[in-house]
Amino acid sequence: MGKTEKMTFEQAAGRIDEIVRLLERGDAPLDQSLALFEEGAKLIKSAGKMLDDAEQKVVRLQKSAGGEPKESLFDDE
Repeated sequence: MGKTEKMTFEQAAGRIDEIVRLLERGDAPLDQSLALFEEGAKLIKSAGKMLDDAEQKVVRLQKSAGGEPKESLFDDE
């Protein structure tokens, strides 16, 4: 299990924000910029998986009146 897989979604989002700020400054050497970009890409992938997993859990938890699983949008009322 890699370092990014141990992070919470909030930690990953915070690190992605930090990486973006570092890259936007533009003062890092090319090799460091590439390493930061690669780390950011891995974090985005990991955070996306966490969001997908959370969405699947929410869908499983939602039930229709008859007790059957029912997929619905959050804004459906």
